[in-house]
Amino acid sequence: MLAFLPTDAAAPGRPIEPTRSRDDAFEAALASVPGLSVGIMSAAQGAYSTPQFLLDVTQGARIASSAYTRPLPPELSPIPAGLGALVAGWPAARRRAEDAPQLLRPGLLASRIPGGAAYAGIAGSDDADAVAAAGLHGHVAELSLGTAPTLLARAGALSRDRRLLVVDLPGGPAGYSDLRALSASRSPQQLVIVVQRVASSSGHELLWVAAAGLTGGGGRELSSATTNERGLIASVDLAPTILGHLGLRPIPADMRGDPIHTDGSLHSASLRGLYGRLRVVGSRRLKALAFLLLAWALLLLASARSASARGWAMRTGALGVLWAPVVVLVPAALEPGAAVEYATIAFGCMLLGALSDALLRWPRAPLAPAIAAILLIGADALAHTQLLMRSLLGPDPILGARFYGIGNELKSGLAVLVLAAVAAALYPTAARGDRRERERRRAVITMLAAGVLLAAVEGSARIGAGVGGVILVSAAFAVATVMLLGGALTRRCALIVLVSPVVGLIALAALDLATAHGSGHYTGSILHARSAGDLRDVIVRRYKAAWGELHNHAMPVATAVALLCAALGLRRRELLLAPVAQDPVWQAAFAGGLTAGVVGALVEDSGPVLLVVAVFALGCVASYLWGRPTRSLPVRPGPDRP
Repeated sequence: MLAFLPTDAAAPGRPIEPTRSRDDAFEAALASVPGLSVGIMSAAQGAYSTPQFLLDVTQGARIASSAYTRPLPPELSPIPAGLGALVAGWPAARRRAEDAPQLLRPGLLASRIPGGAAYAGIAGSDDADAVAAAGLHGHVAELSLGTAPTLLARAGALSRDRRLLVVDLPGGPAGYSDLRALSASRSPQQLVIVVQRVASSSGHELLWVAAAGLTGGGGRELSSATTNERGLIASVDLAPTILGHLGLRPIPADMRGDPIHTDGSLHSASLRGLYGRLRVVGSRRLKALAFLLLAWALLLLASARSASARGWAMRTGALGVLWAPVVVLVPAALEPGAAVEYATIAFGCMLLGALSDALLRWPRAPLAPAIAAILLIGADALAHTQLLMRSLLGPDPILGARFYGIGNELKSGLAVLVLAAVAAALYPTAARGDRRERERRRAVITMLAAGVLLAAVEGSARIGAGVGGVILVSAAFAVATVMLLGGALTRRCALIVLVSPVVGLIALAALDLATAHGSGHYTGSILHARSAGDLRDVIVRRYKAAWGELHNHAMPVATAVALLCAALGLRRRELLLAPVAQDPVWQAAFAGGLTAGVVGALVEDSGPVLLVVAVFALGCVASYLWGRPTRSLPVRPGPDRP
């Protein structure tokens, strides 16, 4: 049984407390029902609308709303026809799905159930949820409308003949009472899924969901392989869960969700904290960056009268920005208000920037944030503490595209950070003689090792889960390595750069299959593709999303500025790297960092975001180098350019 319950559900006779949101009260109502396990559900990929949510449930698959030829589906409503109903607007919804860059089959869920599905609702109320019971042709096998007091009796009669029943519960205490009755009267073999019902909106939505009848019993949190996160599932997981529970296997390949399972005891306060946190992450990102840059600007203003102080401010601010992937984990754990989070990030970054500058001689300091970021991000993923997911630089699950691993905003930035750390560790490079050749070989080996490590972190299903991350890291470190090899640019060098992403993807496939049993994003979208058409759909969908990102808000201006800065950096590279006398390792690091941004923009669905982040991170590294103090490691004359 799939039941929809309005948001204003509360315990009988108990009003919603003024200090508690309606969503918190709804979760409390679900958690108090014996036998239910509770979780948060990603309702849509992109902007939420109720018709699209219901279509996604019926097809067990979804794409971003921007990928459709028409962002919003037609209005859908059941029209009684004989014993059942026909959904008005269904033909238009099917044509829209057929034009989408992925095989989508609205109504696939009910079509797989012998005899189809039934719907029970209350006459005179919104009955749009009947769409969830529609088959491939928009036909609901059986329809029952009546008064609220007769709902449970009618639902019971339908469930004896139909293997899937969709039911709309009333709002308020009556709906809560019906939910308790359904949970108490169900047989041990019956699956009951309860979903929060909300009105359509133009924003993003997370919905509360509960289930009884899953292995593990009630009083637990829900999860699935789709999200790989405790307490979080996706709307596309409902269909395979229902079919799997009914023993209707195999699950259709067109369904891209995964069966829901229970994962750990239910901790309502923690789950509500996760719900609230995910709703504010997106809105705080740019504001937190603005506060961080403001703190750096204040340091520069305060040090304007002294050359040494200006150098310190340049180094501290630049290092502070490079520490951001680590510092954002602190408020992710504490979940403070917006002002406290902005202050924590700004102060924490500047403090760590000053400490790393004081403890490590120039230009060694980038080693500290790079090592800390890789270790803490890896530890968080392996320990399932969910700090990166809750942070302002996490994957932002409310968008519905990615739930775990390293988000696109970090992939190219981490590549730049690690490249700078390698250059910092190897600087200075010998200028001539046998020592130069030994150091060149050491630099090549170190660069390769760092690239392999970062590719494993960004690509592994258990940590970064990013296919695009492997591609951009492989290309970036291949370019850096080729530059360190010296000599003229040859076909062999070009071939190494071009082949390196392919080698990285092959290694990622082996790693995914060996450590995650093929559950990563890569194996799910590429290795499990059924045809060349599936691969084409993946590519088309990603580039449509990237093109859409290019037109998003201030991104056109940011992209233009990033391209201009990159062009100026290439044209004036001798001046850019003058503080390190055009040291070959630093040259390789900057070239690799720019490659990471360009390749990331070409292979990731966030497109220009990765270029902007990479160029911004390179600018911070350059600022650190140009803040060179009087006492620092010696600068050797740069070798002849290869």
